[in-house]
Amino acid sequence: MIYYLFVYPYYKVVFKRIGHRSKIISPLKIDGYSNISIGNRVNIEYKTWLAAVAHTNSPTCVLIIEDGASIGHFNHLYATSKIRIGKKVLTADRVYITDNLHSYKDVTKAIMDQPIQQINEVEIGEGAWIGENACIIGASIGKGCVIGANSVVTKDIPDYCVAVGAPAKIIKRYNFELNEWLKTAPDGSFIN
Repeated sequence: MIYYLFVYPYYKVVFKRIGHRSKIISPLKIDGYSNISIGNRVNIEYKTWLAAVAHTNSPTCVLIIEDGASIGHFNHLYATSKIRIGKKVLTADRVYITDNLHSYKDVTKAIMDQPIQQINEVEIGEGAWIGENACIIGASIGKGCVIGANSVVTKDIPDYCVAVGAPAKIIKRYNFELNEWLKTAPDGSFIN
């Protein structure tokens, strides 16, 4: 049986902010409630893990999910500084988004015994679509982007691009002069 956790108004006091008509369906785990802001009409599907915990001693630690975003099943969003998911962002199932990594510099210690390393803040632009099993690690995704299934994004992707692969590379970009999606080189320049 699936239990629905309708967030508004029951957790209004616990979260930093919770918007009207937002819901979290049977979350796997939620860490750092007071650092998590959820906008209006946000849908977070079954067994997603939300976290905003300052393991890296960042002066601010926030996870922001803006209005109308739809987060798929079994997603894992873990901020130690800042992750912002823009308005109407759609993520498929099993998407991982983080602004940090486990350190592995000291080969004399197990990785789990090394500190968490802060990398870059993450922003997912308005209206982007993140495909199934994608990983976004310390990189930002532009407005209206499509990130292909199984992609690993470690470098920023500009607005209105399609990126795929591990590591993710740009394969298409929207051309506003021609009003169509065109193939590109990995740097985003159009191929004639």
